[in-house]
Formats: sequence, C-alpha cells, structure tokens
Amino acid sequence: MNETPDSPYILSADGENFAPRVRENSHRGPVLVNFCSPAVDRCARLSPMLEKLIQQYAGRALLVHINADAERDLCRHYAVSRVPTLKLFRRGEVVATRQGDLPEAALRKLLEQYVARDSDLALADAVDLYAGGEQQAAYEKIAEAVAADHDNPRLPLTLCKLLKHEQRYAEALKVLDSLPTHLAEHPEISHLHDLLTFYAVRDPARDPAVLEAQVAADPGALEPRQQLVAHYVVSEDYAPALQQLATLREQAAEFDAGYAPQAMRRLFNLLGDEHPLVLAYRRHLR
Repeated sequence: MNETPDSPYILSADGENFAPRVRENSHRGPVLVNFCSPAVDRCARLSPMLEKLIQQYAGRALLVHINADAERDLCRHYAVSRVPTLKLFRRGEVVATRQGDLPEAALRKLLEQYVARDSDLALADAVDLYAGGEQQAAYEKIAEAVAADHDNPRLPLTLCKLLKHEQRYAEALKVLDSLPTHLAEHPEISHLHDLLTFYAVRDPARDPAVLEAQVAADPGALEPRQQLVAHYVVSEDYAPALQQLATLREQAAEFDAGYAPQAMRRLFNLLGDEHPLVLAYRRHLR
C-alpha cells in the first residue's frame, strides 16, 4: 500500500490521487475512506478514533481521509451528502457505507469482515489444492479452517463458489442458509445466496426458446414462466426476467410459496437500489 511520511497506514487523498490511494490499494486490502470536515465536531471526534483503530491492524487495512469541503466532486460522485461519511473499498468498489459518529465496536465489526485473518492463509492453500485438481482435499482444508475460525466470511463464501462451479447449487444454498446472521448478511454472501436461488430453479435441459413459445401460447403457464426467469437471470438478461416476474406476480402472487415477489426482491438486491431496472419495477412490489 502507498505510504506517507506520517504513517504507512493513514493517508489523505484528493481528486488527483484518489484512484491510486483508494481504488488501487483496495485490491491489496480494505481501504476505509473518511469523508470529513475540519469544521464539524463529530469529524474531529471520529478521526482520531479511526486512526487508532487502523494502526491496530498493522497494515492489513488502510485509512484515507478526504476533506469534504475541498473535494466536492468526489463527494458528488460517491453520493456523500453529510459528514462524517465512511466508505469501505475492496477490489476497487464500495462494499459498505456508514454515516455519523459511530462507536469503535461497530467500526471494528465492519473491518473484521474484510481484513485478512490467519484462516485466509489456509483458504489460499485450499484454493491452490482445488486448482490443482485435489477437490476433496480443498474442501477438507476449508472445513478445518472453518472449525478454527467461525467468523471469517471468506471461508463459506469460497466454499460455496466452488460448489457453484461444480453446479452443486442446492448444497451451496444449504451451507449459506445455515450461516449465522452476521455472516449471512455479509454483502458478498448475500449476493451469492440470491444468485444461487436462480441457478437452483433453472433446468439447463429446458430450451429458453421453447419456454418462450409455451408462455406465448398459454400465458397462464406459470412453471414455464418461472423457468424463463431463472434462465434470463443466469444469462444476465435482467430486463425480460423482471418482466416475466411482474407478469407472474400479477397472475399468481402465491405461486410456489410467493416465488414472484421473493425472486423480484432477490433480483433487486443483485442489481442494487439505483439500477434503472430496479427503479422501473419497484412499484410491482407495492
């Protein structure tokens, strides 16, 4: 990670050096960006606590201060409307946003989801085993790591990604459904869970063209319409997926234990609140 003469882990950034100091560094580890103002008391209280916390991670996380008064363009780009606002970056993207004068325990809990842990070394070994064709040994390695560290979200996340790679969707969902709340709500785990629900429904032997013909011939054919939704989502063809879900909800909202509204919410979660399709179709859930 980039350093300054003051601290190797605490930086300031502006519009010119934001990309290397924040986005590029976030590919090496989590970067916590503090949008603050020297004139705001809450910022004055929060910043020293953040610096103390980041120092404790000894290089496994980075803190970057942004002067919100001077960097209006950055604030607009990242939808910062009040200070202090914290945005956590990982792999070039914002993975979490927090606002206000937060307690240290809440910030530590947030960072712990993304900071490298000892069990990540075992996880890296497991991935190497899997890549080398030793799938069973890889799964056993991950199981051992989980037994030693129940709170690392990357362990069940990677396990389920490997199961997804092998098209073992039901098994992956079973693992994710068994997780405690604090892991199940991890953004990447929640995203994978929502995606897997569509993979689990989809029958790859069913031809989407045939399904479309069935639905056109019989608009009341609910199961083919459900299959179409799954095929569209897996193909990342989200507009027709939402159109089919909207129709399915209007025809039979209670079909398959309320599949249509549940699937629509999951697809909204996958796309994000500000996606144009979400904005267009949200009214169908009212």
